[in-house]
Amino acid sequence: MADDKRKVLLIDDERGQARLMEAMMAKFTGEKFELRWAGTYEEGLAELERGIYVACLLDFHLGDRDGLDLMREPSLQAVNTPVIFLTNVNTGDVDVQAMDAGALDFLIKSEVNPRALERSLRYALRLQETLLELSRLATRDLMTGLYNRSEGLRILENEVTRARQFERPLAALLVNVDRMKAINEAISPAGGDKVLVEVAKVLVGEVRAVDAVVRWGGDEFGIWLCEADAVQARREAERIREAVKALGCTVSIGVAEWSSQRDSAAELMDAADKALCEAKWAGRDRVA
Repeated sequence: MADDKRKVLLIDDERGQARLMEAMMAKFTGEKFELRWAGTYEEGLAELERGIYVACLLDFHLGDRDGLDLMREPSLQAVNTPVIFLTNVNTGDVDVQAMDAGALDFLIKSEVNPRALERSLRYALRLQETLLELSRLATRDLMTGLYNRSEGLRILENEVTRARQFERPLAALLVNVDRMKAINEAISPAGGDKVLVEVAKVLVGEVRAVDAVVRWGGDEFGIWLCEADAVQARREAERIREAVKALGCTVSIGVAEWSSQRDSAAELMDAADKALCEAKWAGRDRVA
């Protein structure tokens, strides 16, 4: 039978500290965890980048470098592993620096015992869950689960910056569910909401993992296509339009490609909106 214990990573340059922490964790009264050890800065960074740990116990001193440097590594910005900072000293402002860097708790090694360690782990895990839920609520549309407009615009602004910096293609689709008012009147507003949810599922299923699908507002959705020019974007839009038809409704789609003449995310969306209007004026259920 496979071991299903949740994994905790200890990053500490002393092997004896790993044995001590393992012995303490064996005395936990609640959930039992599997402890894994990384003895160097580089090993610890590589392990954290895997994203498989529910928590990390991070030593301040790691040879010539320290845990604060590790927490600021760019590659860890998208990793949500909660960190509990460890240090040998109780002086200076190391605790403040650790919290500023993103640590959720701080422990003095000489004061750690099984009860304190278990309490700290439980606290960090619960706090991380709360923070992730708050982040989800702030960035997601509650009905469809897609990115909301403000988060979608933030993502698009980042993609525009990237496209400009690396001279890579980028396209935006603006998708409008046709005759949504008639749908609501025919099957009720609640039924109309279900249609929007199903359309959202189709959109997510039709794009790549690197692309973003956004609830732009009301009956409109935005899709940001990375590394896609106008030709590729139109092909993608046509495929999406056909896929939505299987639900018994249609969509009109406006396509716009970023260029140096459209210097901002707002200008790109203005172009997509104008294209969408063209599709609707031409009779709906089409791409422009």
